[in-house]
Amino acid sequence: MAPRFSKDFSSKAKRGVKRKATSKPAKTNVESGPNEEIESSESEVNDAIEDFFSPDNNQSEVWKGTQKLLADLSDNDETAQEKKLRLAKQYLEEIERQELERANSNEVDRDAVAHRLLEDALEEAGRLQRQVADTYGQVKPEDIRIFKGHKLSVTCVVLSPDDKYLFSASKDGALIKWCCSTGKRLNVVPLARISSKKDKKRPKLKPKGHKKRIMCLAISYDSKFLATGSEDKMIYIWNPEMMDITHTFAGHQQTVSGVAFRKGTYDLYSASEDRSVKIWNLTEMAYIETLFGHQGAITSIDALGRERAITAGGSDNTVRIWKITEESQLIFMGNNGFIDGVHLINEEHFITCTNEGSISLWGVNRKKPLAVVLNAHGVNAANNMPNWVTAIAAMRNTDLVASGSCDGYIRFWKCEIGRASCRERV
Repeated sequence: MAPRFSKDFSSKAKRGVKRKATSKPAKTNVESGPNEEIESSESEVNDAIEDFFSPDNNQSEVWKGTQKLLADLSDNDETAQEKKLRLAKQYLEEIERQELERANSNEVDRDAVAHRLLEDALEEAGRLQRQVADTYGQVKPEDIRIFKGHKLSVTCVVLSPDDKYLFSASKDGALIKWCCSTGKRLNVVPLARISSKKDKKRPKLKPKGHKKRIMCLAISYDSKFLATGSEDKMIYIWNPEMMDITHTFAGHQQTVSGVAFRKGTYDLYSASEDRSVKIWNLTEMAYIETLFGHQGAITSIDALGRERAITAGGSDNTVRIWKITEESQLIFMGNNGFIDGVHLINEEHFITCTNEGSISLWGVNRKKPLAVVLNAHGVNAANNMPNWVTAIAAMRNTDLVASGSCDGYIRFWKCEIGRASCRERV
């Protein structure tokens, strides 16, 4: 069944508001010669225009900008094919520059450039999968850095794109910014206090953080925006550098369970326990639309470069890919328990985890999973039940996947799409 798309457009924005003219036409003095007066007024207008655009005027930048725009338009006679060729040359030159910097050499390695072009083409098509899982060995104790500062269980974490900073939130309601190299806390935003009758005598301070615990985090590709979703049904947009709130979004009716940025853009997707997905644009700080379809609370959301979002519906046992421009959705039915987590490997494949302890590898062109690992984290000896897999993540465009469970362990997996297999890295 296709999803219902609801759009909230203001009726005032749709209708053009016509303003009634209030100025009256000037009376013409017949005796003094109406034609002379009209000619005089036109000449005054022309003189004013010339003065405005004259080089001596401080506002002549307007004229310069107009002239430059007209010149660009007159010179821009290239065809669509010529434009594609020009952009391709610029793209190739940029890749060659990057390879030169990487190799610290004066000669371009043509094989390296060709390899980069192939990888970029596969990534654009959504089929890139680098084989890196076998290159990772056992984690050494000295490679583990512990960040201590939260008072209750951590609910979500996100790394900045440059891997310099870590942002974390917990059930204590605090949002903390960490330095990855030193492990020090750089900024702490506590849970906002809700004023009571006892606070009447105290000075009123504007609360900075969420009123309830934060459940999800996401950061934009250039670290310009940090998005947080909370049990208070709100989405806060932060400046990650200063940790100040730049905007707030309201609209969800229950807990915001997930947020995700579309790769390379400021489009933000949010999911909620109210079973809806909402789309926001942070360039305009505006609400776009709401998507409906899940029959249960949404537990996870993810996105890559395409104008799509993928969500896990928890108790409705489905994963849905929302094709936003086509206003349609793909539905994938799970087999084992509630689907609690979903993560895109590339544009064509994704991984899921369930409360029944299973991990599944999927392709967008098949309704059934390519591979399933049952009891991925073993069985609980106390009740003889599979350990709940609570989190799943993938290194983008590779065969390396990580899962977390209530047993306290993180396990790494090698997911081979070509062989339709998923096996643990020991």
